[in-house]
Amino acid sequence: MQDLDERMPILVGCGDITDLDTPAAQGRSPYDLIAQASRLALDDTGAAGIGTAIDTVAMIRSFADTSHRFATRLGTSANPPRSISNRLGLQASRHIYSYSGGNMPQYLVNKFAESISRGEMRGALLCGGEALRTQYGVERANLPVSWAENPGGEPELIGDPRRGWNDHEDKHNMRAAIAMYPLFENAIRGARGRTIEQHMPIIGELMAGFARVAAANPLATRREGRTGQQLVTVDDENRWIGFPYPRFLNSNAFIDQAAAVVMTSVKVARELRIPESKWVFLHGCADGHDHWYVSERINLYSSPAIRAASRLALSMAGRSIADFEFLDLYSCFSSAVEIGCQEMGLAEDDPRGLTVTGGLPFFGGPGNNYVTHSISEMVRRVRSKPGSFGLVTANGNYVTKHSFGVYSTTPVKGSWARESPSVLQAQLDALPKAPFTETPKGSARIETYTVMHGRSGPDYALIYGRLDATGERFLANSLPDVAAMWDLQNRESLGRAGTVSQVDGRNVFVAAD
Repeated sequence: MQDLDERMPILVGCGDITDLDTPAAQGRSPYDLIAQASRLALDDTGAAGIGTAIDTVAMIRSFADTSHRFATRLGTSANPPRSISNRLGLQASRHIYSYSGGNMPQYLVNKFAESISRGEMRGALLCGGEALRTQYGVERANLPVSWAENPGGEPELIGDPRRGWNDHEDKHNMRAAIAMYPLFENAIRGARGRTIEQHMPIIGELMAGFARVAAANPLATRREGRTGQQLVTVDDENRWIGFPYPRFLNSNAFIDQAAAVVMTSVKVARELRIPESKWVFLHGCADGHDHWYVSERINLYSSPAIRAASRLALSMAGRSIADFEFLDLYSCFSSAVEIGCQEMGLAEDDPRGLTVTGGLPFFGGPGNNYVTHSISEMVRRVRSKPGSFGLVTANGNYVTKHSFGVYSTTPVKGSWARESPSVLQAQLDALPKAPFTETPKGSARIETYTVMHGRSGPDYALIYGRLDATGERFLANSLPDVAAMWDLQNRESLGRAGTVSQVDGRNVFVAAD
């Protein structure tokens, strides 16, 4: 590799940790866990002096700092990346904390590759993780534990600070991933002309492929390798969450996991004598988002951003989808996988498999940080087969924000450069939006829907509908009637007729018999 551009960005280290067993009283804080994974990544480079090259420490935003659902009374760090840097004895000049989104690990790899190629960054440690298993264990036992830290300074914030839902969506409880992705799933079912009875075994088999990979991965949190039938069979262990998803088809967030990767330039890698067998090149990348609010999108079964951004990343790499030995599709829910396959031209039963980790329901869904694990595993995979190519896809919010990375030990030819993401985003922003009304009234039909469940049965229903008179989309809930919600779930309700009106400030849809 003598003729490489010295500013060429490369990944040179990776590390992962999954802790399933440590008792809560002995459990590590998320910062301790992330620091341990980061140490593994630094050591993986094989360079004793790698710490001297790290001028940037970036941490993916934790769930505790993202959502009130995961907030903790144990406290958090005032500067999380600095907490990691201090634990590792690094003298980084930049400490970056991302905004939320499952896309952020790949987004930052793409961004850092650009900075390295311009000579603006010498080396970066990108890390993240969650200790929600330990957190909830400590809180339940009321143990005297504090995770509050003030390591000094304030982090630099990177990403998009906007929340993923608007006020009208919020009013109708359309803000949680466990509620939104079932809406996508039923829309997909409708677009593909399937009944409930036809569709359930299909998504079960799709996700069983992920479960099989997780069963063979020692870092996975669910290694039972459940069959498709087991995944869609509802019982006490696998209860309904949001129809059509039982528990095992949901991302598994209550875990202790952390991962990290190390990036630098060819020049620095040579100075530190990092073996070339450790070098992994980012051949292609892209970032883009669909219309920010789901209610604005033309439909809930496609993603123009996945289609366009994946093509851009592959074009930059000079590759087609057939050229990849390894794939890791973002997999918080089966609907994300189905849309990803559809837009990239992948068969859902592709013999290469759609994951290298086992996916978020089975490997684990450590908040915004899953993709750091998929990148770390992809680095190991392409190293294990020199010359092979791997594709990582990342998704934030509700099939909203998308990032792509093409990885290989094969060197990139020439200098590293990419088109500004703003070019693609301008094209995506110009796409049409669905006609919409916040105050619908009259006869209407269901576009897509879900019924959300608590432990004792249905809690509430979410409905996307269209007015018969105008074709305008609206959002609504059902009446708080358990029998009506069971009827909505147990009957074919896509395209179902009814009426919509406003009750106590919300839209309410009443289905016809």
